[in-house]
Amino acid sequence: MTIQPEIMLILARARNGVIGHQNKMPWHIPADLRHFKRLTINHPMIMGRQTFESLPGLLPDRPHIVLTHNMNWQAEGCEVAHNLDQAIEIALRYSSRIAIIGGAQIFKQSWSLADYIELTEIEKDYTGDTYVDLPDMSGFSLESQQDYDAESGQPAFCFKRFMKRKIMP
Repeated sequence: MTIQPEIMLILARARNGVIGHQNKMPWHIPADLRHFKRLTINHPMIMGRQTFESLPGLLPDRPHIVLTHNMNWQAEGCEVAHNLDQAIEIALRYSSRIAIIGGAQIFKQSWSLADYIELTEIEKDYTGDTYVDLPDMSGFSLESQQDYDAESGQPAFCFKRFMKRKIMP
């Protein structure tokens, strides 16, 4: 019997589509970091090499699976995959619930596989060098939304969960 993965894409995105600048997030929103931790804890995370290198180090209690074209690349504490299918296969050894956390090219490859999308929308434009355009969301429905006002110098933001619409046979 084949285990069917449950794939969640997790991304934080500024109003103008920016997700990164010089291999870092251009904002620091502690509530978003806590949200990310809640979503990923005890679940394998698939990410591109640059996303991995932007992390402060290995994040505890979640396997790191890094996608790279470089056949010689390795990092302590990570498993390496050279295509998305291989990454998902590795992730399924840990859990059927898999988090895909970026970057832009990995998201682009993964939209059609997503069972749901966990989107943090930051209500501000940022300067950046990495952008993500959201896909056609007509195949998804907004499941939940939590809005947060700007405070203490941080912009307003919201957490949105989009679920893939089930097609009835």
